[in-house]
Amino acid sequence: MSEQNVTIIYCKMCRWMMRAHWMSQELLTTFSEELDEVTLRQGTGGIFDIYANGTLIFSRKEMGRFPEITELKQLVRDHIAPDKSLGHSDKKSD
Repeated sequence: MSEQNVTIIYCKMCRWMMRAHWMSQELLTTFSEELDEVTLRQGTGGIFDIYANGTLIFSRKEMGRFPEITELKQLVRDHIAPDKSLGHSDKKSD
């Protein structure tokens, strides 16, 4: 099985490092068995992009907002562990 990773690129000028760090901690806790690493990378220009295994899964600029943590966990789960239950924070089936 290949390595599973998430990369969060955040704007250092906007001082979003703490938000990126908190999200990485949440992801590593939730996906302790599935994720090999979460990488934080500095950027500029208001960037806050999140990649799972190299695929962009969330962009603050495209969405006009930051992800909610439950939303982010669902996006990461869908890319790295589609069969994993997220318990009470899981999205409901229609």
